[in-house]
Amino acid sequence: MPGTKEIRVKIKSVQNTRKITKAMEMVAASKMRKAQERMRMARPYGEKIRNVAAHISHANPEYRHPFLVPRDTSKRVGLIVITTDKGLCGALNTNLLRLVLNQYKAWLAEGEEIDVCAIGNKGFGFLQRLGANIVSHAIQIGDRPQMDKLIGTIKVMLDGYTKDRFDHLVIGYNRFFNTMKQEPVLEQLLPLSGERLGAPETVWDYLYEPEAKAVLDQVMTRYIEAIIFQAVAENMASEQSARMVAMKAASDNARDLIDELTLIYNKNRQAGITKELSEIVGGAAAV
Repeated sequence: MPGTKEIRVKIKSVQNTRKITKAMEMVAASKMRKAQERMRMARPYGEKIRNVAAHISHANPEYRHPFLVPRDTSKRVGLIVITTDKGLCGALNTNLLRLVLNQYKAWLAEGEEIDVCAIGNKGFGFLQRLGANIVSHAIQIGDRPQMDKLIGTIKVMLDGYTKDRFDHLVIGYNRFFNTMKQEPVLEQLLPLSGERLGAPETVWDYLYEPEAKAVLDQVMTRYIEAIIFQAVAENMASEQSARMVAMKAASDNARDLIDELTLIYNKNRQAGITKELSEIVGGAAAV
């Protein structure tokens, strides 16, 4: 059994660790609220541009944008994986990367080739170790993701789809539900399904300048960019929520460990005092 001095040092060490995890929990809680606010602010823009894209595409049945045309074959897949840059957020990245890995192996078994875009340091490192064909990546995007940091990475994948380098574009990220629940998902981004784009409730009569094709090309590209940015914002909110929960669990575990060590320390100390008293009483009796 360790001596009282070793236990006292251990208690002090765990107390210092608990102070760190408690501080990280509070920081994550603050960042989580800001991340959720940014995520909610991005939603109206994405919904509005989806609405405009639906109107323009239905108003021009003679022109079908490449993003809306289903592919008959699937020989190559484009995959966008959104993870965090930092760790200490529980099993958030592990669950997503496990889902991605299982689908990755399924595609390989079907004979499909895969081009990967990694957003986030954790996913980038994992895909490098996996030996995946990474065609673009973005890391260290910070707590406030900016579109200008992502636009080049996203454009590589959109250009690849437009130029028929792959037949499907899939995105994987952690969808935010609430503070306690974040779910890893894989969604088909391109080609866009009619259900995702939706049908307009009313018909708008547009006057196009320069022409409908050019306008639709721009709007559809902005719509896909908005979807990806929304996924990044949701992943950011999921990261901060998962980190807050993980740090709270670490703080609680540290507190329980401190209580346990304190109990052992008191027992050892009491045993030492009892032993000393017994020796004193025994010596007095001998005299």
